[in-house]
Amino acid sequence: MNRRTLALVVLVALLAVGLAYGFREPAPWVDAEAVRRGHFRVSFEEEGRTRVQDRYELLAPVAGLLSRVRLEPGDRVSRGDPLFTISPSFAAPLDPREHASAAATLERAEAALQAARTQMQAAQARAEFAEHEVKRLRPLAESGHVSAAALERALAESRAAAALLRSAQFAIDVARHERDVARAVLESRGTDPSIEPIVVDSPLDAEVLARMRQSAGPVQMGEPILVLGDPDTLEVIVDVLSPDAVRLHPGMAVELDRWGGDETLPARVRRIEPSAFTKVSALGVEEQRVWVVVDFVGEAERWRPLGDGYRVLARFVLWEGDDVLQAPAAAFFREGDGWAAFVVEDGRARLRRVEIGRRSGLLVEIRGGLQPGERVLLHPDRALRDGDRVRVRGG
Repeated sequence: MNRRTLALVVLVALLAVGLAYGFREPAPWVDAEAVRRGHFRVSFEEEGRTRVQDRYELLAPVAGLLSRVRLEPGDRVSRGDPLFTISPSFAAPLDPREHASAAATLERAEAALQAARTQMQAAQARAEFAEHEVKRLRPLAESGHVSAAALERALAESRAAAALLRSAQFAIDVARHERDVARAVLESRGTDPSIEPIVVDSPLDAEVLARMRQSAGPVQMGEPILVLGDPDTLEVIVDVLSPDAVRLHPGMAVELDRWGGDETLPARVRRIEPSAFTKVSALGVEEQRVWVVVDFVGEAERWRPLGDGYRVLARFVLWEGDDVLQAPAAAFFREGDGWAAFVVEDGRARLRRVEIGRRSGLLVEIRGGLQPGERVLLHPDRALRDGDRVRVRGG
């Protein structure tokens, strides 16, 4: 082959290569993000609402004529303050059966009062012990002989014991009031209509949460008039899916958000109810949900603007750690029995087997198969194969 023929063959080959390169399908554009180390948190969110834990519904102790109720929701009352007055209507004397029933009710009220006093003693002993533990551990923590976590647990126990003590005192006041109501019912039957009106006093120091009756008029025995509560015992109740409930435990950290303030309120799980209930979601799906009770942590002034029945967003922190290798969950897909991802290397997509761990929303913990700094493709196309050329948006 002479030189002229050889040059012609080379020219034709170069032309063919140029045409093939020019008309080939361009590499697709893809999105990619680097694998990195950093703080990683596993959590889930549910809506909840606040609730005054210690609350008491005041009922009309006897049938009669109710005077106008002057108290407004939000008013503070002290123990012994008059709340409303009822002028009893004439009631026929109790027959032996009714008298026995009313007497039994009074006996139950007396027994409940005695039980509340016993619980008060137990709560007081627990509160004193918790306070003693805090005083003992505080100097040890300052000198480094015990961990800060041990002191924090003692402080949390002291706060919980103090709250339990307040609830026990509330229970005593309520039981005493129930005893007085039962006694009034037993003594008011068969009385003359001209008997002095019955003044119902506040059984405890509290706040008026709700008023069911305001205007004067006849009332029946047992009709609700007012609801009292202690705003210092505010708690949060959240209904969570039963699979999420099994991952919770008392003492777990909770963050309360979207309550109206600028900051996130710290809280902790106090109790997970043992029974679930069925709830139909907005999509018409039946779900098994569980009530979780959450306590505020820290100074009460931070959550003081909240009231009874307010909406909050509860974020339950299941696990968190620092320096955790992680990547977007959108990069991973099923490959056989495991997981895989495409890594960008020299303009080509390389299939890589990956071992993943915990999930947290849009991020996944990486336990093997990837290194920090490597870029993984996000939402890879089903048609993409190992070794295919790709162009990454943004370089």
